[in-house]
Amino acid sequence: MNAFLETLRIQRWDDHRYYHHSRVNQSLHLISAISFLVAYAMVFSDPATAALIAWLVSMVTRQAGHFFFEPKGYDEINQATHEHKEAIKVGYNLQRKVVLMAIWALSPLLLVQEPALFGLLEPHQDWQGFVHNVGLLWFMVGVAGLVFRMLQLFVTQGVVAGLAWVTKILTDPFHDIKLYHKAPLHLLRGEWMDPGHRAH
Repeated sequence: MNAFLETLRIQRWDDHRYYHHSRVNQSLHLISAISFLVAYAMVFSDPATAALIAWLVSMVTRQAGHFFFEPKGYDEINQATHEHKEAIKVGYNLQRKVVLMAIWALSPLLLVQEPALFGLLEPHQDWQGFVHNVGLLWFMVGVAGLVFRMLQLFVTQGVVAGLAWVTKILTDPFHDIKLYHKAPLHLLRGEWMDPGHRAH
């Protein structure tokens, strides 16, 4: 248990210090976290709507923060190149995120070709049914993305690292609200980068 908790702590800290310098990114992560909690609250009663919220709001805001607002040059604070950070990223680095987001964006085309998704879904009869089935499909994509990367980590870094990463991902909304709830206020003060990284 101690090894698991320490691995989780390190993964969270590395994620924060390497990938969340920008106050804009932090603010977008706050929006993402809040909307993820809404999705969590709905997942057992309406998984399709939960997945639509998670992908269209939570994931879009979260990944926009990483792709468009984080510096990609040499990280003076952590003394690390962008390439080094990408290589040691435990979860989905930017390259893997591009693949994941492409699968997500293109997956509704599968329902156009195969409305029943090979017998897994009730074929849609109208656009509302199509949107509902897209939500269910995106739920499957999200679960598959988690399981796939966890199994990769089991092989490359060990079971503890994989379990810690899944725990980190599922609890990120709570942790991000704790870390970044003041980020919008910092932006209003004109503070674009988090100076706390240097203090740490």
